[in-house]
This record gives sequence, structure tokens and C-alpha cells, in this order.
Amino acid sequence: MLKDKLNDVPTKPGSYQMLDQNGNIIYVGKAKSLRNRLRSYFTGSHDYKTTKMVRQIHDFNYIVTNTELEALILEIDLIKKHQPRYNILLTDDKTYPYIEITREKHPKMVVTRKVRKKHNYLFGPYPNVKAARETLKVLNKLYPLRKCQTLPDEPCLYYYLDQCMAPCINKVDPSRYKEIEKEISDFLKGNTSKVTSELKAKMYTASEKLEFEKAQEYKSMIDAIETTAKSDQAVNLRDLKDRDIIGVDYDATHVAITILFIRNGKIAASEKRIMDYYLDHEKTAFDFLGQFYKNTPLPGELFVPAALNKDMLEEYLGVDVLTPQRGVKRKLLDLAVKNAGDMLKTEKASVEQERKKTFGVLDELAEMLSIPTPYHIEAFDNSHTFGEYPVSSMVVFKNARPSKKDYRKYRLQESARQSGDTDQMREVLYRRYRRVLMDDLKRPDLIFVDGGIHQLNAAKAVIRELELNIPIAGLVKSKDHKTHHLLDEDSNTFELEKTSELFRFLSFVQEEAHRFAVTFHKDLREKGVYESVLDRIPGVGAKTRKKLLREFKTIENIRNASNQALRDLNINQKTINAIKETLNGENDR
Repeated sequence: MLKDKLNDVPTKPGSYQMLDQNGNIIYVGKAKSLRNRLRSYFTGSHDYKTTKMVRQIHDFNYIVTNTELEALILEIDLIKKHQPRYNILLTDDKTYPYIEITREKHPKMVVTRKVRKKHNYLFGPYPNVKAARETLKVLNKLYPLRKCQTLPDEPCLYYYLDQCMAPCINKVDPSRYKEIEKEISDFLKGNTSKVTSELKAKMYTASEKLEFEKAQEYKSMIDAIETTAKSDQAVNLRDLKDRDIIGVDYDATHVAITILFIRNGKIAASEKRIMDYYLDHEKTAFDFLGQFYKNTPLPGELFVPAALNKDMLEEYLGVDVLTPQRGVKRKLLDLAVKNAGDMLKTEKASVEQERKKTFGVLDELAEMLSIPTPYHIEAFDNSHTFGEYPVSSMVVFKNARPSKKDYRKYRLQESARQSGDTDQMREVLYRRYRRVLMDDLKRPDLIFVDGGIHQLNAAKAVIRELELNIPIAGLVKSKDHKTHHLLDEDSNTFELEKTSELFRFLSFVQEEAHRFAVTFHKDLREKGVYESVLDRIPGVGAKTRKKLLREFKTIENIRNASNQALRDLNINQKTINAIKETLNGENDR
């Protein structure tokens, strides 16, 4: 069937999507010739990894584009949207910290990761947030930009320490801000001699006046500046242009990428990644760079190895992409490539081990339950206190890793019974999967319910009622509330080897669902305690309630407070009488 469909595929550029038996997209690619690329999957011999992927392909779709570049753009967007199992996915969304001078009437300096593109008032990246904050601490002492989030009505301590110009009470000339921004820019580019000289002069003056504490403070600032400005990774380039140096190396199964961030003539930070690939290592490198630079500001230039398609990368990213042939720039590129090669040799084993802990575990679980590999798992747990404040949680695991943006919390109906776990499980599953049907949401490959045969049967009844075909399993705890064994839909019991990776994974899933449910239940219960007592007192609104809790902390302390203590909070006598009457009545119950 697939081979017949291949005959109708055009030879034009485009993006293709491989589908499994459930219609889920498991791989997205792009090609200069769709027919030739798709045929390559189904003809000839492949390594074990690629063969395994091809066996899961039950169908494919494709979208024709005008150019290969359009195909690449579409491919990156589809990968981000569908998160296919066999594509390289930047699921951690790692971003580097930067120091930014905000674009406000009265600017301030902040450490931020939310950066869309490089601009003149953005400095970095820094290797970690600690380094960025330490640098910001030095800058805030040297340059008197405001420190507050919102302007106060009167100057704060920083004004009296000469670390703020107090725009809250003083009119500041915009040209002064321009001067400070220029000084900060020069400082972060390594031009610190002027500042250091001024601080040394102040230190000597303070010392001569026997103001030793002030002199020590200047000395500490000088030391901090020297630490900030110092770099053991300076590179001998004639200009201070921002560049990213990209090194790539690969073998038969994996590709390694190193990015060196050159800022102000120094290696400011580096990014390293090793990934497996299918058929084409260059495509995997493009996928990685395309996703990476959606979250990372681009520099003025990229240096890449000659093997990468520079023209397409340059057109896609919109920056100059070069392959230097000689001199210091070539040595930098060789350094990045060497780093990639070293990583490929030393870290490939750990990457394979990590794969066993994720996809290997999912394959083992699939074999145990006789289902397709469950790349998308939704797990449920309930929590309540003798039937009060019942809640349920849904945690989601994609590719064996938590997908916290997909977690959901449910407040359930209170049951007449003190223990209504089956009722609660039935309610939450009905609400969740009715919503899945109504909104045509992506269906999971496997549902886990916390509990034994009764919870499992309740879940099965709901899924049958909604006419869904989703595998269900029960995670059963032991007497000490630890993961013990697994139940499948036919109530077969599967004992778990306590030292296995599968047991560790299932324990984590169960504990995560329990943690999420219990945290929500506690928050709801504590909120309910305050609401049930304070919110029904006449005259006590949201502001008064906050004042009472801020001042007295607990209901008991409010109950025992004197009338004068309550009047000191600007509460009138009528409301005080209502508070006393209600709380004392509550105590008599």
C-alpha cells in the first residue's frame, strides 16, 4: 500500500509526516525531492534504530512547498507543534541568562531569560544565572539606575548610598541615562580601567581619613570588578564582533553539536548536545539549530563547518554564515569541531543509557501490557479528607518525561461516603475524556489510575461509555503506600522488579500524580478553613481578611485579640463585635 502511494508523491520540495497505526505523527522531515526521500525509507537496508522506526510507519502525509527553505521552516514548526517521537526535541526549552537595560523612561538593569532578539541594551549570554547575578550586583553598585519595580513616593536606601538617582523625587535628564548606558556597555566589553582607577582613588582617600570600613567596601568592589572582567578564555580576534562558533561531528548513529558563544572577544558560554539520528545527520543538525535559535538571540555571525549547507542556514536564520579557512577564526572553528568530536566519544554511552531509561522503559511497558509503545501517558490520583475537599490530579508524561504544562487539577463533588475513590475516579475521567472528545484533543497512548481493581473497573466503564479505545492500567500500592504492582485491563497482575528502570519510572509517575493531588488538596483545604470562618462574617471583606491574617497569622489569635488590637487595624466596632461573635460561636461547636 505504501509503495503504491509512493508512486503518486511529487518530486518537488516539501515536508513529510510519518504516521503510526493510531494516526499519530511519529516523525517529521523535509526534502528537496519528496518522492526520493520517502522512497529511501522503504528501500535498501538500514541500521537497527531506523529499521525499528520504519516498522512503526503505517502511513505518511506530505505538504508540497515552493523551496527547500520553506520545507525547513514548515518542518521546524511541525516538530514544535506535534513533538514527534523520533525527531530531536528541545523539550527542556533551555535559555541562557542575559543582563538587560529595560526600555523605560527610568530604566533599570535586570537578569532575564525572556529574550527574542539581540539589541544594544542586552548583554550576554552568561554561562549560568549565578554569574549574571554576580555581575549585576557589581553594576548596581557602580551605576545609579533605579532598583525598584515601581517608583515609590519617597527615596529608598539606595539613594542615600549614592546607588540611585531617585527619579521618584528628582527630575533626571534623559541624556544622563544615555551616558550611563554607554558606560555600562563599555564596562561589560572589558573597559574597566577607568572605573577601577576611580575606585582606587576613593579607597586611598577613605583610608587616609581613617574611614576603614568605607575603604574596605571600595576594595571589595575592585576585587569584584577584576573577577567579573577576568577571563581565561579570551580569544585573539581583531574585532569584538559577537559570533557563535558551531562544531559538528557524527558517527553511524549519533551527531554531536557544540556552540561557542564569542562575546566581546571572549568565550562567554557554550552549549553542547549529542543526539541520535535517522538516515541524515545534517537534517538533525538543522533541526537542532532551528529550534535552538527560536529561544536564543542570534549574533552577527555564525561560523560552521563546510559540510553544513551554509546558504540555507543563512537564509533561514537571517545572519551571516561563514566557514573560515585560515587564521584565528579557523582555529576557533576547529576548536568547536574538536569539542564536538570529544563529546561524541565520551558521552555517547551516557546518552544511550538515558535512552534506555526513557524509550527503553516505554518499550518494556508496551511489551508487558501488549499495547503499542505509550509515548503519551496520562496518570490520575485523588485526594480528600474524609470526603471533604475532594480533588483529582492528572499528570502527563511524554516520551517518559514529565510534561508539566499539560498537568491538570480537578475539584470534585463531595461524596456522601467518607471514601469515594471510585466515584471520584469515575468523575474525573469522564470530565477529562469528554473534553478530549468535545475539543478533539490529542488522546493519550495509555491511562494510569492510582488504585486497584475497583478504580480500574470504574475507569474502564467511563472509557467504554465514551466509546474511546485507550489502554488503561492500574498502579497498585503496597501497605506502606509504595508502588507494588501493575494491573492491566483484564485484571492481570504484573509484579515489578524493584531494581529495574521500569519500576523506577512507574514509581515516579505514581508519586508525581500523588504529590500534585495532595498539594492541590492542602491548598484547597487551607483556603476552605479561612473561607468558612472569616468570609461569612458581616463587614469582613477581602482587604480586612488580609489585614487580620497578616497581623494575627491564625484564627485562634484573631479570636483572642483585644478590641483595641482590632481597632488599631482600622476595623470599626460593629465589625469587631461580629468577628468576636462569629469566632466565639465557632469555638463552641
